[in-house]
Amino acid sequence: MTWEVLSIIGTIAFAISGAIVAMEEEYDILGIYILGIVTAFGGGAIRNLLIGVPVSALWEQGLLFQVALFSMTIVFLFPNKLLKHWHKWGNLTDAIGLSAFAIQGALYAVEMGHPISAVVVAAVLTGSGGGIVRDLLAGRKPLVLRAEIYAFWAILTGLLIGFNIVSEPIGLYTLFILIVILRAFSYTYKWKLPNRSLHNATSSSGNKDLSQ
Repeated sequence: MTWEVLSIIGTIAFAISGAIVAMEEEYDILGIYILGIVTAFGGGAIRNLLIGVPVSALWEQGLLFQVALFSMTIVFLFPNKLLKHWHKWGNLTDAIGLSAFAIQGALYAVEMGHPISAVVVAAVLTGSGGGIVRDLLAGRKPLVLRAEIYAFWAILTGLLIGFNIVSEPIGLYTLFILIVILRAFSYTYKWKLPNRSLHNATSSSGNKDLSQ
């Protein structure tokens, strides 16, 4: 039951996310549906390839495809006044999809008897893979690689489930809510992982050359 609920929640969240990004990029209705489907199912497809599940298993999720199509259609028909508030709620929708699919991916790998490393990879790819493909198709830098802490929460999810710290339904739902909250905090308060930029170094080097 937990698996099905999380699958539906994640599918709705990411299908809406993909559809909104497509509308922001002024794609036509076909582009909206394609980007929404890719966002909702892309992470799971990549995960399946890496952990040895036939890609054809993707087409056995008939109900989830219907849920995704329905969600995208509703968003497409939304009045523009409501869609203007997307920037306020868009990150939350993405956080919900990340949390639901990261848990789902980790559970899938555990069920197949994979080691902890594969569980973590499955959580990360299922939680963020669709978003990466979405951003690339939309001509954007992938959110997971440049913005506030994102994939780290999927890694944390994989570790907690992989080491069997969280396994019961009540624990999984609690983890789902916790990851959504942590992701919301990370974009609200701009939590970032350490990074290095070569722009400043290049600029400083250029200025030094000019001064000489």
